[in-house]
Amino acid sequence: MRLLFAATLVVLACPAFADDGDAGRYSMTPTANGFLRLDTRTGAVSLCVVKEASAECRAAADDRAALNAEIDRLATKNAELEAREKSTSPMKSLPSREDMGKALDYAEDFMRRMMRMMREGDADPRDRT
Repeated sequence: MRLLFAATLVVLACPAFADDGDAGRYSMTPTANGFLRLDTRTGAVSLCVVKEASAECRAAADDRAALNAEIDRLATKNAELEAREKSTSPMKSLPSREDMGKALDYAEDFMRRMMRMMREGDADPRDRT
């Protein structure tokens, strides 16, 4: 009899939780002592107990707050990393003009020496001092 009363209360309570824009927002599931109310928009769960022909609903304890806090922390960290990436100029990673000059001098010396060895026909360039 009590379960029948709780089921009837659930059916009658459903329209009270929804206004015109919230049709179907809440999902009700009967339990032994009342019913669970799920807010399908936010994911919040409330445990509702039937007492003296009225329902008392309390938010069910879950890890949702901890999950939301972790999501917020990661979103903040992601935004910081993206801002840091945008602020880092690609010009900072290029070598200086002095370093480029040294590298080109080295490459030029290498090419001149190779060309000279090819013209002279040396078999082993290490024989030269």
